[in-house]
Amino acid sequence: MEPQLLHSVADGIATVVIHHPAKRNAMTAGMWRALPPLLDRLAADPAVRALVLTGEGGTFCAGADISTLRGSSDEAQGLAVRAEDALAAFPKPTLAAVRGYCVGGGSQLAAACDLRFAEAGALFGVTPAKLGIVYPASATRRLVSLVGPATAKYLLFSGELIDAGRALRTGLVDEVLTGDELGKRVAEFTLVLAARSLLTQASAKEFANGRTDRDAHWAEQARGSGDTAEGVAAFLERRPPRFTWSTPGSGPTAGG
Repeated sequence: MEPQLLHSVADGIATVVIHHPAKRNAMTAGMWRALPPLLDRLAADPAVRALVLTGEGGTFCAGADISTLRGSSDEAQGLAVRAEDALAAFPKPTLAAVRGYCVGGGSQLAAACDLRFAEAGALFGVTPAKLGIVYPASATRRLVSLVGPATAKYLLFSGELIDAGRALRTGLVDEVLTGDELGKRVAEFTLVLAARSLLTQASAKEFANGRTDRDAHWAEQARGSGDTAEGVAAFLERRPPRFTWSTPGSGPTAGG
């Protein structure tokens, strides 16, 4: 099978799989280019309530497949940045399920997700110093927001790999599980995400990412959504809520 991004949707969860096992799921130029339009389609699908990004087999992503990036380094980096930014801007919750190596461009993709769950044996590295590459400003800021400036400098200056335990302590990952438990935990937790209010999640994601000009927009969305009334009614009636708000462009219940 050619290197590609595989995807499926089940029970409200979109799963995107980085598939290039011959090179530890390294991202080819074609895969970088394919990610933004794929994310656009999944964002517009009303059946999708959350997204999981993972790698084929026992590796998340070992970075970029340098052999496919024959243009300038600026062009190659631009492909990765556009893909990373598209993932960070995905309007629904995203979770990276990390096994094995999560290095270079793989670490950029994981950091662009909202949450990261890792198996105990996973290894993380931010490696531009090994290649003499200027790490993108957007990726650097995103890394600093996760782990703080000291750990970000350690990772960027050295290019050294860190284990899942240290990644958890520094905030790079949110949970560490044994290999057998990772898939089960990701499945259970994403079903929790899918059951919650997407209105709450989408607005919180924007605010947490630093957006400061959308207070009025989200107040209007809340007034017209019915999610608050449904949440209160479900609580009082001791039943699961049936939230209906969806992101703009995702169907008839979407806000304007």
